[in-house]
Amino acid sequence: MQNREEAACDSHQHSRADGHRKSAHSDEVKNKLITRLNRIEGQIRGVKGLIEKDTYCDDVLNQIAAAQSALNSVGKLLLEHHMNSCVIDRIQQGDNDVVKELLITMNKLMK
Repeated sequence: MQNREEAACDSHQHSRADGHRKSAHSDEVKNKLITRLNRIEGQIRGVKGLIEKDTYCDDVLNQIAAAQSALNSVGKLLLEHHMNSCVIDRIQQGDNDVVKELLITMNKLMK
């Protein structure tokens, strides 16, 4: 017999005993996110290096814009996964508060 948390793992999202929610991403989605984040991490280190080398401001700003765009891409991928899994699951379970939560999150992403 499964305990409550193990049974909830069969879904995409669940609450743990400590009150924190958790998502179950496929290995493919997780690897895509981690690969992109590793690339962004490298871009940020590159921006830092440009500043340390007194690189022309416009060139640094262009690299910052590229890093922001890459981070937005990660957010879009995660948002798409969240909407197609966690949000749908919670609505199907009758939890319509997830829509309000999603709108708040989307507003934060669009700042």
